[in-house]
Amino acid sequence: MAERTPVEQVHVDRLRRICLALPEAHEELAWNGVRWRIRTRTFAHVLVVDAGRPEGLARAAELAGATDPVTVLTFRTPDQEADVLEQVGRPFFRPTWSGNIVGMLIEPATDWTEVAELLTDSFCVQAPARLAARVDAPPRA
Repeated sequence: MAERTPVEQVHVDRLRRICLALPEAHEELAWNGVRWRIRTRTFAHVLVVDAGRPEGLARAAELAGATDPVTVLTFRTPDQEADVLEQVGRPFFRPTWSGNIVGMLIEPATDWTEVAELLTDSFCVQAPARLAARVDAPPRA
């Protein structure tokens, strides 16, 4: 079995700061990569797609123009926003297993302010209403 490519620590560190600032959010190792959850619901997951694995994510990321290896962030969003992000194209793409999951290629030009907005929205989609109400939305550009 091929060894997995580890997620770059700098990406995990930046995502950790964003995610753990949200109420009751916690981090855990995932089947591949690292994920952040509110209770039992994942609102952010970062991993590396390499050598066509994991297969479903690799196919979707390839459609967005990614080449292996690539760091991928997945998050939740309202369905209509997922459609808009899919139309934007790179760095965004739509995995096929859920209507409200969006993937994002983490690249040198990644806009980390936008990532913070997207992850805050993802948290609010997954969190109970009383926790989502405690979140200040990041300022929109």
